Amino acid sequence: MRDMYIRDIIQVLESFAPPAWQESYDNAGLIFGNPEAAVQGVLLTLDATEAVVDEAIEKGCNLIVAHHPIVFGGLKKITGRNYVERVAIKAIRNDVAIYAAHTNLDNVRNGVSAMMARQLDLQATRVLAPKRELLRKLFTFAPQADAEIVRNALFAAGAGHIGKYSECSFFHDGTGTFHGHAGADPYVGKPGERHHEAETKIEVIFPAHLEGRVIDALLRHHPYEEVAYDIVKLENAHAEAGSGLIGDLPGDMDEMDFLRLVKERFRTGCVRYTPLRGKKVRKVAVCGGAGSFLLGAAKRAGADAYVSADFKYHEFFDAENQLIIADVGHFESEQFAVDLFYHILTENFRNFAPLKSTINTNPVNYL
Repeated sequence: MRDMYIRDIIQVLESFAPPAWQESYDNAGLIFGNPEAAVQGVLLTLDATEAVVDEAIEKGCNLIVAHHPIVFGGLKKITGRNYVERVAIKAIRNDVAIYAAHTNLDNVRNGVSAMMARQLDLQATRVLAPKRELLRKLFTFAPQADAEIVRNALFAAGAGHIGKYSECSFFHDGTGTFHGHAGADPYVGKPGERHHEAETKIEVIFPAHLEGRVIDALLRHHPYEEVAYDIVKLENAHAEAGSGLIGDLPGDMDEMDFLRLVKERFRTGCVRYTPLRGKKVRKVAVCGGAGSFLLGAAKRAGADAYVSADFKYHEFFDAENQLIIADVGHFESEQFAVDLFYHILTENFRNFAPLKSTINTNPVNYL
């Protein structure tokens, strides 16, 4: 079996959670380390703390994959004065790379919130707050005899996906014209003459972060010397990208039974919740991490309960008896990100087994 490199791990993780989908304030990606280094072992964790770096060294892992980036802002000095700087020093000194997939993993349809939804057996889930401006539309023109080749190349590059459907396109036959100048080498027609060609107009949608790959596929498989195409930025919401999920429980539940289920499934020492409404719970919204920014979306979507974390005192009032807020804690809401990392890597590297950290990095304790 050939050597596996850190860049191979990164490529798989970023195919699942594109870096372009992270929030502007985030710092997901390779924090420390050489992407060209061979992988000796991978340790999966929620937080890359000093104890986790020690565990990686002890277990012979030279790559830590974490959910939370250990560095958010710039480090102007690295003197070991705080835990972030001490992690940086220890990781670099021991050749341990640290990679983080954070809000880009949150914003994936099958990401962190999907792991929460799975704990509650939610059905018919959809993204609670889909992101916009992540899609582009490509228009191009090909000779009718070559249109299928071009279209298939675009599909293979990642274009044509809409929700649960792939290979989506629109095409229309017509006539194109061109006049080749001196030095031109046209696929059809002759230089110095206007040529009329039976062509097919092809339209496909693709995620913005795949633009380079899609254009490369177009140019490599299109027969023309000069390829005409347009790319248009779309305002459409991306059904597979965004914050939170909402779905239905298998059946109606009493409010306290639901809260007990939440406490059990998220293995938390405390669930902070708003006053009960005396109604059944069926439609549930979830969001990993600090989720108060999605409360309005959860209410507009008709959720009976919203499971998330890090609500401040006054934010609980914002429920306004329209739903129940169930705050399970930040760590508890995101703990299953480690299982998600494990699933992604083992599905793509069948002869390689990453390790799950045994360190509980939750800084919050309950009495």
